Amino acid sequence: MLPIDPDTPATRLAATRDRIARAARLADRPASAVTLVAVSKTHPADAIVPLIAAGQRVFGENRVQEAEEKWPALKEATPDIALHLVGQLQSNKAAQAVALFDAIHALDRPSLADALMRAIDAQGRAPACFVQVNIGAEPQKGGCAIEGVPGLLDHCRALGLPIAGLMCVPPLDVEPAPYFALLAKLARDHGLAGLSMGMSGDYETAVMLGSTHVRVGTALFGAR
Repeated sequence: MLPIDPDTPATRLAATRDRIARAARLADRPASAVTLVAVSKTHPADAIVPLIAAGQRVFGENRVQEAEEKWPALKEATPDIALHLVGQLQSNKAAQAVALFDAIHALDRPSLADALMRAIDAQGRAPACFVQVNIGAEPQKGGCAIEGVPGLLDHCRALGLPIAGLMCVPPLDVEPAPYFALLAKLARDHGLAGLSMGMSGDYETAVMLGSTHVRVGTALFGAR
């Protein structure tokens, strides 16, 4: 009998799902309340297919152009895949993003909201949108400033843009829990249910603090 390889896409996926479920139980939440977004940026289709075969159906990409190159054929083969844009989005790519993605996690300014709404009106499809918050006030990172969140949400709601929740990337090399807790409070204060927070190194903490979407790459695909 051949030994079981402990490091395959299927085993990594099962281990990640188990850790999400365990964290959810600790927070008295159902595991079904958490969507695992497998971040496949920079990985070729050959690396993605085994995760699809193992049952993963929600994937994340950072760049519109990269997604356009590899995902149409994958989605044609597996139509129930949902594709999320988890990287920064330029306003001039809004129409392409609306056409390809089922959710957009990096809405961070009124001009992008305007561009997305024009594309939604033109195409008749509306991806779920998360407002990205620069939760650590880091100048090198994208995201709306914390104090700008109410105004941006008001702008989006006036347009009729579908806002699913808030998204953040906490600062590196510090305890992420306070930042996740702050994002959760902001979401509650503004009546938003969705929280896109948590990556490979901290998604269990994020789940315990209310995350509804964890964006996991390395833990599923392995180190690049």
